Amino acid sequence: MSGQLKEVRNRIKSTQSNLQITKAMKMVSAAKLRRAQDAILLMRPYAVKLQEMLQNIVSNSEGSIELALAAQRPVEKVLIIAITSDRGLCGAYNSNVIKLAKQVIREKYAEQFAKGQVEILPIGKKGWEHFSKSGYKQNEAYWNMFSHLDFEHVKEAAAVAMDGFTKGDYDAVEIIYSEFKNAATQRFVSEQFLPIAKVETQAGQKATRADFIFEPEKQALIAELMPKILNTQLYKAMLDANASEHGARMTAMDKATENANELLRNYKISYNRARQAAITTELTEIVSGAAALNG
Repeated sequence: MSGQLKEVRNRIKSTQSNLQITKAMKMVSAAKLRRAQDAILLMRPYAVKLQEMLQNIVSNSEGSIELALAAQRPVEKVLIIAITSDRGLCGAYNSNVIKLAKQVIREKYAEQFAKGQVEILPIGKKGWEHFSKSGYKQNEAYWNMFSHLDFEHVKEAAAVAMDGFTKGDYDAVEIIYSEFKNAATQRFVSEQFLPIAKVETQAGQKATRADFIFEPEKQALIAELMPKILNTQLYKAMLDANASEHGARMTAMDKATENANELLRNYKISYNRARQAAITTELTEIVSGAAALNG
């Protein structure tokens, strides 16, 4: 009986330690989430409007000027930019990004993958580790970008995709990431990075022609704007992923704290029952011994 009591006491002590860790991690994630959420909510309207403008320019400039980053050609070589996190303990966040990346490859680029023409550019340690173990072809230069998350570092990764597309090393580039909605909700998306997509129109509708006034000359201005807008698009995806990670971790740690509290209650009930049983046994033995002496 004493052995059973000791085992339950050890479990209570271990659960209390885990409870302190999960509470601390939840508070840290909540603080980081607040900053990350402010960053993406301020960035998103600007990035979305720039992307719409870029798509409009591409849609309405067809044939008038040469747009290298919007060139549509048969897709033979593909680059997938998969954005995960550097750390775990954030629920199914990383596994969902990896699962979506594999699904996109399986459903859209199965033929290219079979020929070894699909390359992964992982951003985040978890994605890099997974794709390395799985034997995928990778560009491993930018997996640790979250250790220095700023626009200048993001530009370097975006430049690799743009230069590769311009040179013909890639015919399509897609970004797989988690779009931040709120602390408890993320939407895992696949977004076309290159070639630059045109404005989508519904059947029977004509594309809206944007009335832009270009100053200086149109081709020079577009050549300057395109890379900057694409850099902004990737930076937005990084900020989305960063906020999503902290939201997922805060939610996971909150759930882990609830589970630890429930376990602790159950262990304390088990301990009290075992202790009562031990006391009852001891009393029974004392009474039996006294009765034997009197008899």
